[in-house]
Amino acid sequence: MACRRSLLLLLLATVLSVSAYLPETGTLAGDDVVVLNRSQREFDYFALSLQWPGTYCRGTRHCCSKNACCRGSDTPTQFTIHGLWPDYNDGSWPSCCYRSDFNEKEISTLMDGMDKYWPSLSCGSPSSCHGGKGSFWGHEWEKHGTCSSPVIRDEYSYFITTLNLYLKHNVTDVLYQAGYVASNSEKYPLGGIVTAIQNAFHITPEVVCKRDAIDEIRICFYKDFKPRDCVGSKDMTSKKSCPKYVSLPEYTPLDGEAMVLKMPTDE
Repeated sequence: MACRRSLLLLLLATVLSVSAYLPETGTLAGDDVVVLNRSQREFDYFALSLQWPGTYCRGTRHCCSKNACCRGSDTPTQFTIHGLWPDYNDGSWPSCCYRSDFNEKEISTLMDGMDKYWPSLSCGSPSSCHGGKGSFWGHEWEKHGTCSSPVIRDEYSYFITTLNLYLKHNVTDVLYQAGYVASNSEKYPLGGIVTAIQNAFHITPEVVCKRDAIDEIRICFYKDFKPRDCVGSKDMTSKKSCPKYVSLPEYTPLDGEAMVLKMPTDE
């Protein structure tokens, strides 16, 4: 708990300084000066998408060093970040708004928080916006982060802002305090889970399921980062295929022997 508080204080202190060096709308600093894709209008709100490792990791078939599902006793047991997504009020979203290749060195000071709260839950390499394959973090920055202007205008700001929002809106703790804990035998009323989040943050989230298991929960924000209802929350039980009773499954990580036997040769 003390470690998390220290990280939160560090992130809060850093995010306050972000606006001091943001460039003008539509450009990035230094060699990354580019023009925004004007065919995509400015977004309306942010959606912070959180994924439940117990659901996602059940599909793990082999292990590699970058897959957090394979960390044994250190495998995540709380919601982790999928991404911070600029969205439109009509249910659509912009993507890949300008060319800004991901550079991990830009977020080197955030690595502890990134590895813990924003890990990859796959050995796969998602496609980049401009061809080829890349990292999970690179995919999120290039596809979604580049569309966050004029609120967020560079890679570092995108990741630290997302970490800050995640730490301030701890969905896992909210659900646990309401009695909704990881279990492979219990099913919980979807309405009760939504109500717990509503009571904590005064907004209605969007819930995404895989069959009867919660896959993701999304918390939404206005451009000034004040919480707001998610657009998809109005149809959370049918559009996203969540039944009335849902589960928060536990996941038993692959053991060390399985990691060695199943590790792909190209990892």
